[in-house]
Amino acid sequence: MREMLDRFAADYSAAEHKLRGLEDDQSSIHYPTVFLFIGEEAGHAIEPMMRSNELKWDNNAGVIYLHVSTGEGPSGTGKGQPASTAPAYAEAGKSRPASKVIHAALTGLIANQGDKRTVRKDIAAAFREEGRHLIELNRSLRQVSDTIADYGRLYASFDRLHLAVITRVDDPMNILIPEISLLAQSIFLQLFKSVQMDLYALINEREQSETFGYAGAAGISFLRELEGMQRPDYSFSAMLQVTGDGLAIPVEHRPSPLFDLVYLLSDRNERGMTSLNGMQDNYEMICHILLLKNRKRKDDLLQSNDGSYNNSSFRNSLMAESGRQGFVSAGLAKVKRPTYAIALTVLYHLFELFAARLQNAPELGSKEKQAFFGLDDAALETRVAQIVPGEDRLADMTGLLTSGIRFEQLRRMSLREAEEALFGDGCKVFFRKHFTEAAAIRLGELNAAEELRRSIARNSKEQPRICFYQVSEWTDENADGSVLNLVRARMRDLAREIALSVEELDRTGEARVEDLKFQRLPFMDKQNVRSFIRAFFDTVYKQKWQLLRLETELAVHQRLVASLERLHEGYQAKVQRMNVLGGELKAASLQSIRLSDDYIGQNVFEYYGRVTEGVIKELEEKRGESVLFEDRFVGNAAELAELGDTVLLERLTDVCRKHILTTEPFNQSFEEELLLRANVSVAYSNRKALSRDELFQQLYRTLEDNAAINIRLLDYTHEHRYEEKYLFGDRESEFIRFALGVDETTRIYKLGCVHEKRSSGVEKLNLMGGFHLEDLMYYRNGKVYYETYLQNGYEFHALDPAFLPELR
Repeated sequence: MREMLDRFAADYSAAEHKLRGLEDDQSSIHYPTVFLFIGEEAGHAIEPMMRSNELKWDNNAGVIYLHVSTGEGPSGTGKGQPASTAPAYAEAGKSRPASKVIHAALTGLIANQGDKRTVRKDIAAAFREEGRHLIELNRSLRQVSDTIADYGRLYASFDRLHLAVITRVDDPMNILIPEISLLAQSIFLQLFKSVQMDLYALINEREQSETFGYAGAAGISFLRELEGMQRPDYSFSAMLQVTGDGLAIPVEHRPSPLFDLVYLLSDRNERGMTSLNGMQDNYEMICHILLLKNRKRKDDLLQSNDGSYNNSSFRNSLMAESGRQGFVSAGLAKVKRPTYAIALTVLYHLFELFAARLQNAPELGSKEKQAFFGLDDAALETRVAQIVPGEDRLADMTGLLTSGIRFEQLRRMSLREAEEALFGDGCKVFFRKHFTEAAAIRLGELNAAEELRRSIARNSKEQPRICFYQVSEWTDENADGSVLNLVRARMRDLAREIALSVEELDRTGEARVEDLKFQRLPFMDKQNVRSFIRAFFDTVYKQKWQLLRLETELAVHQRLVASLERLHEGYQAKVQRMNVLGGELKAASLQSIRLSDDYIGQNVFEYYGRVTEGVIKELEEKRGESVLFEDRFVGNAAELAELGDTVLLERLTDVCRKHILTTEPFNQSFEEELLLRANVSVAYSNRKALSRDELFQQLYRTLEDNAAINIRLLDYTHEHRYEEKYLFGDRESEFIRFALGVDETTRIYKLGCVHEKRSSGVEKLNLMGGFHLEDLMYYRNGKVYYETYLQNGYEFHALDPAFLPELR
């Protein structure tokens, strides 16, 4: 059941976010952008980043993704093949042009799976010694350049290119970062006036169980090299460009930092907590950073002072007095309507409304209840008549042989003595065989449980509002008006009637023949005997027959009571199952609300309870009170009870999808829905209902808390810390205006807004820079492993150690 609930809620959530995303205003990037992924692990970022860009950027078709790898990993595709044909990019290939994703597989860089002790150094040596790798890289980069030129019409300006280099710090291939990045820059500069090149270094701190120690050492080796690349005096020169004829052309980088900015993004934030989505959050964060740096400004905002991002100003703010350039990290928070929790909450409230309507069936009187089970007087009379042979069969007893005794001898006898004198035990045997035993056989064939089931099934069709709730209650001995108690009361009456009948029969047996009323004729002895016999049977055996009927009726009631008790157990189990199901649905709803951020979960349960009830009432007003019990909605309750929880849940979720979640109350924008939910009508004494400002304050605080920087520093308030924060949303919305005014006169960071008309939610990107490698917890912890591996003969660098920055 949990899987079904999760699938239902997740499907609704995904569909809503996709729909709202389509309704949102997409941004445009101003200059062409290339994402350059270096190393096997970096390839995992391609598909998520493409999805993010397709959703947010209206000119995303012109964005190019280049993956440079050794071709040895699972995402390798072979020489020159577009990544869309590889397993890692299988989704991308379904609907995207292959030209958007280009893969440069430098196969053979790692020989024989590589020696772990020297793999980084061996990759650098193989790249420099084997010219085919450089030729392949030149070919792929020129293919990227040509492809960008094909999409030039999508951009506002073709003067500059934004190049985002992405790698994992522990990937051995990042030893080629200078060569690959500078070759890309030099080729792109043939088409563009300038290339702004940033590096995004991903740090994986969570999944290192198998590579414990080594991954940290490899990561520190790259970060040590990276610090050298970012020095103001860093220079580089190599024969990297290759012509079609195989001629090499030098590429030179004059003294300056290699990258405009370097972003370090970990799967562990500054509080030390690991993100639930791991690297996925960082992939989306990179896209937001690129949009912030390279967004096409809206015409109506060109002249406004909206606190927009200025890259030069931001970079200058990271510079220490010594001239040392600081690194950057970021944090991203997204708030959307809690659609997953909403779906489960609506499902629970629909279930409760459905169950309430099942329980609120019209109340029946005692006789009507008995008739529902087939226990009314007429039905019981018919049932007993089918078991006990008819009274007319008593006439057959007149044909029994008599002893020939004279009437004068009989007249002073008791009726019991007269029977003995006339018939011996013949009458008793005849009655036992043809009445008592015949009734017993038919009684034994009675299937009381089956008859009850047939009566319930038949009457349930005629009265569909009566279901297992009523049957359970009516067969409960502790409930008022219980049919079970009515049957038991009838049994007590029958027991008394039987006792009285037995006494009357005994008295009749002691009566004298001469006291019995029948016609006597003088001197007509035989005629008088025959008249006596007829009167005897009409009196004594008619009483015995009536007693047999009473005893049979009591036996029938005993079987019915036993069946009713068993029936109650079954129907009570169905009620309990409904109660358990309701409890599970409520628990799932409340848990999903708790998993949402506090402000997102504000009044979700109460608000959507009222919304769901309103939708159902409106539906009932239009289509009738029994609309939920129609086949196109939930359906017949009795049938659903037999089919089980799964079928009932399927029907309920189907009603939610088609008839509730598609109604107007669920089509509000993020901000409208939040305000309506926060101020849902509550009792006047309830002080928990938030005002608009209180709600916005909570929302603002939650965004800030969730946008914690994705890097762990030794000193949270290090001296070079510089921050800028940006909201992504509709600048004209009430919340964005509120947020931009919070602490406006006292804040020590820059707060801006990326204006996008959107109804799906709001996002916040926090940028923090100015820290250095020695400020990182990752650096402090990994340095121990790095030094240990070096001491044990591991070689991580191709550079002479004398040219590496000192370990701090």
